[in-house]
Amino acid sequence: MSEKLLIVDDQFGIRVLLKEVFEKDGYETFDAANGNQALSIIKEEEPDLVLLDMKIPGMDGLEILKEIRKREMKVNVIMMTAYGELEMINEAKKLGALAHFAKPFDIDDVRNRISEFFKTIK
Repeated sequence: MSEKLLIVDDQFGIRVLLKEVFEKDGYETFDAANGNQALSIIKEEEPDLVLLDMKIPGMDGLEILKEIRKREMKVNVIMMTAYGELEMINEAKKLGALAHFAKPFDIDDVRNRISEFFKTIK
């Protein structure tokens, strides 16, 4: 059984790029453009890891992460942000986010860190 990965970002191009890269790496990959889609996919598919953008219109990444914790969904989260907002990153870590990537990111760095993450949960 392959590891499941959910990409949550309002930018279509980012979702397509990451989905394509991680599917080539052998992960079962899902994507969502907003918080409601993300929460639905988490409930239905139970991904092992969520790559969650911090800035999403409507329900932002922190609100999505809070909702995941409130609903006691068992999922690991890594935040992505184009903004260097230390306060938001620290709050995400307090809510259990494992790490964060700053955009623009090096795709090989992201791939390596995701691969390392999945090795630790096996």
